[in-house]
Amino acid sequence: MKVERLAIPDVILVTPPRFSDNRGFFSETYNVQRMTEAGIALPFVQDNQSLSRQKGVVRGLHCQLDPHAQGKLVRCTKGAIWDVAIDARSGSPTYGKWVAAELSEENWSQLWIPPGFLHGFCTLAEESEVQYKCTGLYDKASERAVIWNSRELAIDWPVSSTDAVLSEKDLEAPEFSAAKDWFHS
Repeated sequence: MKVERLAIPDVILVTPPRFSDNRGFFSETYNVQRMTEAGIALPFVQDNQSLSRQKGVVRGLHCQLDPHAQGKLVRCTKGAIWDVAIDARSGSPTYGKWVAAELSEENWSQLWIPPGFLHGFCTLAEESEVQYKCTGLYDKASERAVIWNSRELAIDWPVSSTDAVLSEKDLEAPEFSAAKDWFHS
């Protein structure tokens, strides 16, 4: 398993090996021992899956507040996405900074996004399917969002504001400054 810490060291890109032959391939996509060795040691309690039918779909930026904060191990099993993690932990040296990675069915990479981070992604291909493991159960009352193209974050999205496809809920999310007291490092 290849493990790479990104510019925000708490965010980890993991690429499990795939073993291919004429029948297809096999991959061990999650192993608690290997993930713990990589620095991903929280237990997972919920799996989620989404399908976006067109290129340019943006989902996020989302999080849940304590005590229901979620860490997420995200992978793209069909198509491709540009996955983004934003440090929302007040007092952190990387507060308000973001990192991103392309996840696809081709590169087989997964992104670990710890609790205290906002998460979002943009589809880079038609019919993009995303699966992710969460360390906390969904709790509607704890759910929060920041507008995907917050001027305060200046995320370099691979889609323009005019071409992005978002839910009404995500379009109405506030700027990043609304998150200043959501998490503390």
